[in-house]
Amino acid sequence: MTETSPVALGSPLTQDRRPGALGLPFPSTRIRVVDQEDPTREVAPGEQGELLISGPQVFAGYWQRPEETAEQLLPDGWLRTGDVVRVDDDGMVVLVDRMKEMIVTGGFKVYPSQVEDHLRGMPGVLDVAVVGEPAGDLGERVVAAIVLDGDVPGVDLAAVRAWCETRLARYALPRRLVVLPDLPRSQVGKVLRRVVRDNLHPQA
Repeated sequence: MTETSPVALGSPLTQDRRPGALGLPFPSTRIRVVDQEDPTREVAPGEQGELLISGPQVFAGYWQRPEETAEQLLPDGWLRTGDVVRVDDDGMVVLVDRMKEMIVTGGFKVYPSQVEDHLRGMPGVLDVAVVGEPAGDLGERVVAAIVLDGDVPGVDLAAVRAWCETRLARYALPRRLVVLPDLPRSQVGKVLRRVVRDNLHPQA
């Protein structure tokens, strides 16, 4: 993060390295995992929550933007990252998702990455991005944008929901399926969910 000048955690270059994990805090860096709605309350070990960071590399605030600074930086200097993480038994911090990309449907919270991880194992699905789109009183609708792997038949919404319901709660099942030729990615290869969401055609 730019706000941490720009690093706070890293995976060690030893046999303890864990590909895919954010890693361990750097020296003089402290972390906390807190309730997403109440950053003053830490969650139990192993539970998911928002990652807070404190250390000499944490910025002092945005230039002439006090309101944004107050949202990002707590009064005691802890930086709200907006990342939902868990800390495993070995101390490794693992990213679950971004709070800003979390989908709220019918009052339930859906982490896009959890739906994506399951869908990537479905035959016929080469790549996937899960996003939320406005759905009136429901809040948001879970939408799966997929890239097909060749001409595998039968990859439709019903098949996707049937595949997902073996591991996911009903509220997390996609309610709409969009097939794309490819997914937009950043320079480092990360799928840009915001771009996917912004380019969805409204459902009739």
